Parts: sequence; C-alpha cells; structure tokens
Amino acid sequence: MGNKVLIFSAPSGSGKSTIVNHILGLHPEIEFSVSATSRLPRGAEKDGVEYFFYSADVFRLLVRDDKFVEFEEVYPDRFYGTLKAEVNRIWARGHVIIFDVDVKGGVNLKKYFGDQALSVFIQAPSVEVLRERLVKRGTDSTEDIEKRVAKAAEEMTYAPKFDRILVNDDLATALAEAENMVDTFLSA
Repeated sequence: MGNKVLIFSAPSGSGKSTIVNHILGLHPEIEFSVSATSRLPRGAEKDGVEYFFYSADVFRLLVRDDKFVEFEEVYPDRFYGTLKAEVNRIWARGHVIIFDVDVKGGVNLKKYFGDQALSVFIQAPSVEVLRERLVKRGTDSTEDIEKRVAKAAEEMTYAPKFDRILVNDDLATALAEAENMVDTFLSA
C-alpha cells in the first residue's frame, strides 16, 4: 500500500470529524494523525488523543527546531500543526495516515505529500448551516462561533485546491461518498 495519506479539511462545523471517525471505523489499516495545537483543550479533550496541547511559546520552539511537516498560525497565538514524529510513528506501523485539519493545513499537506495523498474538502451546504451546527455542538463561545463563521467564507475559496470536494448536505450520502473516495484511492 506504500506510505499513503488521506487529508480531510473543512471549515468548522462541516462534519469533517464525523466523516473521519466513520472512515476510521471501517479501516483498521488507517490511523488518525494527532495534530498539535496551542489552544486550550475543549470539554473532555485529552492531550495526545484529540491533540498534542502546547503553549504558544513551546509551539514556536518546535517550529524553530523543524519538528513539523506543516503548521499554521490560524489566529494570533493559536497554532495548529502536524508533527514529523507523528507521521513517522504511523508509517513505521505500516498504516495509512488520516488527517483532520483546517483548509490551509490541508493544502500544505497536499503540497508536501503530493501523489501519496488524497485531499478531500468537505463543504457544508451554506454558511448559515455551519453556524447552526457550531451552535448545536455547544463547545464554543458565541464570539468563537462568529469568528469561525466569518472565517468559513474565506475557507470555502480553498475548495478547488483539493483533489475532491464532498458536500455534506445529507450525512448518510456524504459518508457513502467518502467511503468510495477512500476505497478507490487505497486500491490504486
């Protein structure tokens, strides 16, 4: 199967984590790449499970020491990135890596991995649907939701930079389409 990677990116609230978790449940040979971030944990998130949590200062030191495949300062002092050690750990196990990342990270990962990667942009039907999903999720403040919604409009412009666009209007349909994309890529 080689060293393959799957990249799923989307604006917040598009359903990317739901789709990624579905794919993980179907494929034991696919392993989730835990990203690093400088944000604080939300809800019951645990270090090393959902993210590797670092302070902004420690994150900057890791950048300086070239520890990332890619990273992005999404908001001031709010970093996200993919650790080289995480990629090497998963490939050493003979697994395919799956990324659940923001759109800039997705574009950067595709540039880095090239033909080893399938990049999928998940799109909600509209920005208003995104807002509703974020409110229902109940993990962000009203201020954070409005920041994310404002950012979503800009993030939608990145869709053409991905190999495939998946509109998540109906979850069952989106899951089936994601399965098909992944199966086709892995069998190539």
